[in-house]
Amino acid sequence: MHLEEKTLQVEEIYNGKIFRVTRETAQVENGDQVFREVVHHSGGVCVVALTDNEEIIFVRQFRYPFQKVLLEVPAGKREEGEDPKACGIRELREEAGATAGSVVDLGVLYPTVAYDTEVIHMYLATELSFGEQMLDDDEFLDVVRIPLDQAYEMVMRGEIPDAKTQIAVLKTYLRMRTHAD
Repeated sequence: MHLEEKTLQVEEIYNGKIFRVTRETAQVENGDQVFREVVHHSGGVCVVALTDNEEIIFVRQFRYPFQKVLLEVPAGKREEGEDPKACGIRELREEAGATAGSVVDLGVLYPTVAYDTEVIHMYLATELSFGEQMLDDDEFLDVVRIPLDQAYEMVMRGEIPDAKTQIAVLKTYLRMRTHAD
């Protein structure tokens, strides 16, 4: 049982539209019992949409918890059981009005491992064509294009604080500059 914890009891303390929260009793390896609060989230996706001119399609949107507008790659919440790649394709079309001829898996990101079950699937979309955005009624955002090299520098200077965007941009930059698979 080294480095493992055994769940003894689970109590749901909140069940909302985006996530639910449980308070759990667990037994750690020395036999002690501890409490864990866990946010259960269905997960999400993010997509680095890279144009033929090596520009990344970003969205600017107000993020309520931080009370500011943030720059992010298109992203969204997965519905229960929804295929991550299909979700990424849908979110890219809805938020940026873009359709990709090629979508490559960039891996997964666990954004908050201490208390949240969210997993974000990251994709690189290329061979883009553009149409109309299909935003939700309560969704307001601006689409901007930033060259890949500039976006990389913005991440490195701390100008893009969003974790999923940082990781996805850095993975894309490395992939494009080293021709890695």
